[in-house]
Amino acid sequence: MASFPQRLLDGYRSFTTQRLPAEQSRYRELSVRGQSPEVMVIGCCDSRVSPEAIFDAGPGELFVMRNIANLVPIYQPDANAHGVSAALEFAVNVLRVKHIVVLGHAQCGGIRAFIDKAAPLSPGDFIGRWMAMFAKPGEKVEQRERETMQEFTVRIEKAAVLRSLENLMTFPFVRTAVERGEMILHGAYFGVAEGTLFVLDPVRKDFKSVREA
Repeated sequence: MASFPQRLLDGYRSFTTQRLPAEQSRYRELSVRGQSPEVMVIGCCDSRVSPEAIFDAGPGELFVMRNIANLVPIYQPDANAHGVSAALEFAVNVLRVKHIVVLGHAQCGGIRAFIDKAAPLSPGDFIGRWMAMFAKPGEKVEQRERETMQEFTVRIEKAAVLRSLENLMTFPFVRTAVERGEMILHGAYFGVAEGTLFVLDPVRKDFKSVREA
């Protein structure tokens, strides 16, 4: 037990004395009948962007899949293992979620490394190969004329949300559910410094602040 992170032990003790008593019946109910969340969130691994904290979600409310830069690969059934695709298949075909939210965020390390083409990326490493999914074959991701680096970075962070939404529709079971009106896809972007949430307007393809709305 001594090698287990003390911060986690302290957090668990706080959980058992504060939050658990208030939600004990909910946990017992979930243990008996299983989970049935209506929302799947595909987010980034970044420790500053926790979907449960941002959306103030309780146990059993969100089915969360997190990876570097909140990317969804294209549908590619082959002999390899695909973690995101497996989670997506479970959410749609087993849990029957009604919503999938792709949650991007500011100061994304994966996106910045992709833009800079710098460490920790290299052609053969895991991060480099993962981030290569962002661009289509032959597609160039470049800074526009008179665009600052900050503007460029934010544009690409938001474009990663759009690309993931586009890739979601390559999955036959996702497309079928969407076309039948059984499920809706959403895009969102979280500003870490201000704690601001922006939601994608699917028609205009831009992000609007929830606070302004």
